[in-house]
Amino acid sequence: MTTLVASTEAITTKVTEPVNPSGAIRSRKLRMIGYQVALGVLFIGLWQVGAMTGVLDPFFFSEPSAVFARIVEWFTTGSIYPHLLATTQATLLAFGIGVIGGLVFGVLFGRIDFLAQLFDPFIKMFNALPRLVLAPIFLLWFGIGIWSKVALGFTLVFFVVFFNTLEGIRSVPRVLTNNSRMLGGSQSQLLTSVYLPSALSWIFSSLHTSIGFAIIGAVIGEYLGAFRGIGYVIAQAQGTFDTTSVFAGMVTLMIFVLIIEFFITRIEKHLLRWRSAGTH
Repeated sequence: MTTLVASTEAITTKVTEPVNPSGAIRSRKLRMIGYQVALGVLFIGLWQVGAMTGVLDPFFFSEPSAVFARIVEWFTTGSIYPHLLATTQATLLAFGIGVIGGLVFGVLFGRIDFLAQLFDPFIKMFNALPRLVLAPIFLLWFGIGIWSKVALGFTLVFFVVFFNTLEGIRSVPRVLTNNSRMLGGSQSQLLTSVYLPSALSWIFSSLHTSIGFAIIGAVIGEYLGAFRGIGYVIAQAQGTFDTTSVFAGMVTLMIFVLIIEFFITRIEKHLLRWRSAGTH
């Protein structure tokens, strides 16, 4: 009998032993980062070896070492900063205005079905329009300054955020809204406490995609007509067959996107921390 009680206590102690899920999650993240770094190193190594052995023509593909040296040269001399600042300004303005517009109209059309049906064919027509066609028109309207790039980036960001917000608002369970109304919730309270929190996952999903589109709009606008910006640098390098500078510009843009993505992810985790807490 004593042995049975002791065994039962041992099992109970083992079952009720506190676990540390955060440690396991951190370990998996570190392992994944290691895999990602290894994959990146492998890709760059194969590129370097291919360029050195002649498998890849350095005239067309350059070399990772030369691209890295060009980026270091740009940042040490400071020649890249005016161009990076111009692209950053156009990107953030296009991203901010596009996100605000997409959120406002997405919520509005999601809550008022009459407006959604009224503007549905027009929204689809404008969304189907190739954005590259609009770039020369925006250059004529706004000139080669920053606002033609902002306008092009806005058209790319707006529809991504709009459709995701619209779908997020429409996907809110009717039972949840009915219960909130029964408890006396007003329309503004429903919006801030039910619809927007429920649609946050959709909204942040669109933000991860739209930041890339904002940069695409800014760079394409700079590529077609500008006097500064990363797109301008790439266009000038392409005109002189400077492949190293073309790749250096693209790598700079990719690093820029990763930095912005990092901040968006941090904000997303902060606002959606209730979802993570609910899974434990």
